[in-house]
Amino acid sequence: MAAAGNKQALMSITYDIVAGDFVRGGEAAGKLKRVLQQLGLGANVIRRTAIATYEAEMNVVIHSYGGQLSVDITSETIEIICSDCGPGIPDIDQALQEGYSTASDDVREMGFGAGMGLPNIRRSADEFSITSTVGEGTQLQIRILHKAGE
Repeated sequence: MAAAGNKQALMSITYDIVAGDFVRGGEAAGKLKRVLQQLGLGANVIRRTAIATYEAEMNVVIHSYGGQLSVDITSETIEIICSDCGPGIPDIDQALQEGYSTASDDVREMGFGAGMGLPNIRRSADEFSITSTVGEGTQLQIRILHKAGE
């Protein structure tokens, strides 16, 4: 997903996400939230971005073999791409249903894996797309629109 209207990114940030790292899981979302606050973006935009990035990051921690979260911030949009390395999602429509989860019992005991990650991302985004290939990985593209002070 290219920046809206080919606007040049004011800032680009990339975070590595380690599979199974529940200690650092959510760290990228927290750092991005602080950056958006420093840029003076509105509370609603910051909240939606934080929710989307946290859920995407935790999905990588829980379900994949690792990945990256890349963010481009322009004067009008926050473009987020979250890519992981396998195992991929066999049925995207099912994965998008609220409450559907393939998380292990161990993950659920830690309080994760309620099946709300992808639905919360989609609800928080102005634009959302997901592609996945079994055995290769999954890519989320998330766009959140903003204007100064919103």
